[in-house]
Amino acid sequence: MSSVREQYLEAMGITVWSRRDVDGASPLVSDVMEQSWQELRESVQGCMQCALSHCRTQTVFGVGSHEADLLIIGEAPGAEEDIKGEPFVGRAGKLLDAMLFSMQLSRDSVYIANILKCRPPNNRDPRPDEASTCTPYLERQIALLRPRAILALGRIAAQWLLKSDTTIGKMRGHEFSYGEHQIPLVVSYHPAYLLRSPSAKLKSWEDLVLVMQILERDS
Repeated sequence: MSSVREQYLEAMGITVWSRRDVDGASPLVSDVMEQSWQELRESVQGCMQCALSHCRTQTVFGVGSHEADLLIIGEAPGAEEDIKGEPFVGRAGKLLDAMLFSMQLSRDSVYIANILKCRPPNNRDPRPDEASTCTPYLERQIALLRPRAILALGRIAAQWLLKSDTTIGKMRGHEFSYGEHQIPLVVSYHPAYLLRSPSAKLKSWEDLVLVMQILERDS
C-alpha cells in the first residue's frame, strides 16, 4: 500500500458519526452538526480551516433540492466550479445532467456535493488532511438531507466515503451502506473519466440502474 493510501486510511478512521459523541470533539464538528442549511452554507463560505481557503475563488457548497432522495458526491471542485460556485459544471456537468435525464431525474431534483468545498490547486487530488477537515460539512449536509441513496462518483469520493483503498472497478456494481443510518451507497465512474473513456459508459449505466432499483425499492 502506498504512503498516500496509508494516510487516507488513517485519516478516514475519524468521521463525524463517531466523533460528535466523543468527549473532546473539536468545536468545528460539534458546532457544524447543529447547523441549519443556511448556517451551514455561511460556515462553509467563511471557512479558513485549511490552506485551500487562501487560493479559492469561492467555496462550492452544493446544489439541488433539500428534499432530494438521491445525493450525488464527487471529489472536489475544478476550475469552472471554483469560478461558478457550483459542483459539476462544464463538460462533465453536462454529462452528469444527461445521466440524470436517463434516470428521469434532473439537477433540481437531486442534491449534488463534493468531499471538498474548495478547489485544490491545479485540480490535484484532495489531500487526506483537507478531506478530513471538510468532512464535517459534508456529514452535516447528509444529516440534513437524509437521502434514500448516495451515488459516489470517482475513485477518491468512493474510497473516502467507504474508508477503503479498493479500486473503483471492484467497488462499482455493488450496494454498500454508509453511516449510522446505513444509507445505500453505489459507486460509479466520474463523468470526467467517462469523457476520456467512453467505453465505460455502459458500466456507468449499470450503476445508474442499480441506484434506480434502490430508490424504487425503498420508496
